[in-house]
Amino acid sequence: MDKFDEVLKVINGFLTKVDDFVWGIPLIVLILATGLLLTVRLKGLQITKLPLAIKNLVKNEKSGKDGEVSSFGALCTALSATIGTGNIVGVATAIAAGGPGALFWMWIAALVGTATKYSECLLAVKYREVAEDGHIVGGPFYYIEKGMGKNWKWLAKIFAVLGMCVGLFGIGTFTQINGITGAVRGFFDPDSINTVTILGMEYSWSVVISGILLTVAVALVLIGGLKRISKVAEVVVPFMAIVYVAAALVILACNVTAIPAAVVTIVQSAFGLRAIAGGAMGAIIVAMQKGIARGIFSNESGIGSAPIAAAAAQTDIPAKQGLISMLGTVIDTLVICTMTGLCIVVTGADTWAAEMGKEGVEITTHAFQVGLPFPSQVASFILMLCLVFFAFTTILGWDYYSERCLDYLSGHNAKAVTIYRWLYILCVFIGPYMTVKAVWTIADIFNGLMAIPNLIALIALNGVVVAETKLYFDSLKKNK
Repeated sequence: MDKFDEVLKVINGFLTKVDDFVWGIPLIVLILATGLLLTVRLKGLQITKLPLAIKNLVKNEKSGKDGEVSSFGALCTALSATIGTGNIVGVATAIAAGGPGALFWMWIAALVGTATKYSECLLAVKYREVAEDGHIVGGPFYYIEKGMGKNWKWLAKIFAVLGMCVGLFGIGTFTQINGITGAVRGFFDPDSINTVTILGMEYSWSVVISGILLTVAVALVLIGGLKRISKVAEVVVPFMAIVYVAAALVILACNVTAIPAAVVTIVQSAFGLRAIAGGAMGAIIVAMQKGIARGIFSNESGIGSAPIAAAAAQTDIPAKQGLISMLGTVIDTLVICTMTGLCIVVTGADTWAAEMGKEGVEITTHAFQVGLPFPSQVASFILMLCLVFFAFTTILGWDYYSERCLDYLSGHNAKAVTIYRWLYILCVFIGPYMTVKAVWTIADIFNGLMAIPNLIALIALNGVVVAETKLYFDSLKKNK
C-alpha cells in the first residue's frame, strides 16, 4: 500500500510539472491575446450585439437546408459539454489552488473568450461539409484545412488527435464521472462506511453502484447518436441550469450583506494584494493560471470543441450561429461559474477548505450546506442532483466531439467510430477509481494542448471572421 502511494505521488508530481509547463505564461498570453485581438477587430461584438444574440436564440429559426439540429439544439449540445463539473467542482478546485482571485481571471478569460467562441463557431458553419451518408461534419479541423490551406492539414490532424484525447482522458470521461460518484458518495456515504476492495483499494459501494448506473445510462444514449444527445440536452440542460442558479441565488440572497466584501476579496486576491510579503507576483501568476485554466475548462472558449456542435446547426448564416453559440460562454462562466464562486466566498467555504485540507466537490457542498436555509442533507441532495445531470450531459457532448475528431482522422470510417464509442464508455466505467488531483491535472494538460492549434487558426483567419460578420450585419440593415 505504501509503495502504491509512492507511485501515485510520483505520477502526480510528474503530471503537475507537465501541467505547469503547458499552462505557463506563453499559453495564457496566447489565449488572452487571441480573445483581445478578436474583441478589437469585432468592435466589442460580444457586448454590443448581446441583445441580438439573445433575440436570435429565442426565435430559434431554421435558416438553411443543411444541418442536423436547430440552432438552439446546437447551443444545448455545446452547453451539455460545457456545463458540467467545471462549474461546480472546477471553480472550487481553482479557488482552492489559486485563491478567490482565480474567479476574477475566470471573468477576464470569459469576457474575451466570448469573442473567441463567436469566431470559432462562425468559421465552423462557413467551412463545414456534408459527408457521403448525409451527416454534417465541421469544426476546427475543417476550417484549418479549408481556410488556411492544404499545407496546414497536419495542424488539423494534431487538433483532431488531441480532441480525441480530451474526450477520453480529459473533460469527457474521467473528470465528469469522478465528480458524479464523488458527489453521490458525499451524500449517501460521506464517511465511506460501506466499502468494497477493488485491486487493493477500498471504495464506497455508493461510488461503485453509481458508476455502473451512469455507465449504462451513457451507453444507452450514445447509441442514438447526435440527435438523441441533442434531444436529451435540450430538456436536461435548461432545467438543471435553472435549478442550480435558483439554489445559488437563494444562498446569495441569504448572504447578501457579504457579497460586497466577497467581490473585494476576489479582486484583491487576483492582484496578489492578500499574499504574504514578497509573494504577490507569485500569487497573481497562480491565480491567473488556475482561473484561466479552469475557466477555459468550463466554457471551452478557444479549445475548439463548441464549433463541432455549431457546425451541425440548421443555418446557412455563419455569423448568426456565431452569435447564438457565444451565449454558451456567457451562460457557463459569467453566470453559473460566478454563482458558484460567489457562494463559496460568501459562505467562507474557501477558508474552511484551506483549514480542513478539503478539495473538489466537498468545497461547494460545504458552501451549499452553510448557505442554504435547509437541512444540510437537503442542500447536499440538491447539489448532488445538479452535478449528476450536468456531468452526465457533459459526458454525452464530449463523446460527440471526440467522435467527430475520429471521423475526420479516419476518413468517415463508421467502424472506427463505433469501436471508439465503446472505448469511451469503458473510460467512463473506470473514471470513478481515478484520484481527483490526477484527473483534473490530466484534463488541464489536454485542454491546453488542444487549444494551441485552434488559436493559431483563429489568428490566421480573423480576417474571414470580420468579413463574414460585416456581410451579416450589412444584410440586416438592408432587410430593415
